[in-house]
Amino acid sequence: MAGRRVVVFPSLAELGPALAHLVTSRAERAITSRGRFTLGLSGGSLVTTLSKELLATAGLDCSKWLVGFCDERVVPFDNPESTYGLYKNLLFSKINIPEDGILSIDSSLPVNECAEDYARTLQKAFPDGDVPVFDLLLLGMGPDGHICSLFPNHPLLEESEKIVAPISDSPKPPPQRVTMTLPVLNAARCAAFVSTGGSKASVLKEVLEGGEGPTFPAVRVSPTNGELFWLIDEPAAASLTMQVEKPGHGVKL
Repeated sequence: MAGRRVVVFPSLAELGPALAHLVTSRAERAITSRGRFTLGLSGGSLVTTLSKELLATAGLDCSKWLVGFCDERVVPFDNPESTYGLYKNLLFSKINIPEDGILSIDSSLPVNECAEDYARTLQKAFPDGDVPVFDLLLLGMGPDGHICSLFPNHPLLEESEKIVAPISDSPKPPPQRVTMTLPVLNAARCAAFVSTGGSKASVLKEVLEGGEGPTFPAVRVSPTNGELFWLIDEPAAASLTMQVEKPGHGVKL
């Protein structure tokens, strides 16, 4: 891993543009090097923040982007729980990303078949190796430390063969989901967590500074040959005692 960077912003208003800059700078780098930019998206509050900030980016060109989903709820796309549906309404319909540049699940399939089908979709898009290597994965973290649909103490945390796994007993509704596994998360060229709000402060301290309690799923994201960012706001960072980076002091993502 190239090293973990924890960057604390006063509020989401300052974090948002920095997130958009991270995305566009990694896109430029990837397209220059490899001819395309591969991005993995997560749901939750990230959808609104990312969509707003990318649409405010002058000259945004997504024609060479390939976008997948770090996890997805197995519900119809018009269901409010669908991460794809939310991004389609708030972002995809407003940018010049080609239709075949969006790797969505087949939500009509049963959850096990859906996971297998999405794994095949990723393998087709990333034919060069057993595990897809995304240029950038954008991740969130729940108050319980879960990432994607990988929850504390769940057997899927030990999955090492599958790149996409089904989950039918998600502690957080809806129960049926598909999720990228840790081998995919840790193969990324760059992984970036976005974590905001005071409700995340205590678990964020455990994740970033360690503790005697159980290991949270977020701790296990550590790209083997890539960068790892934590972009957080002051309320989320309230309990941290570690040294962090602050924007305005030459911080470049």
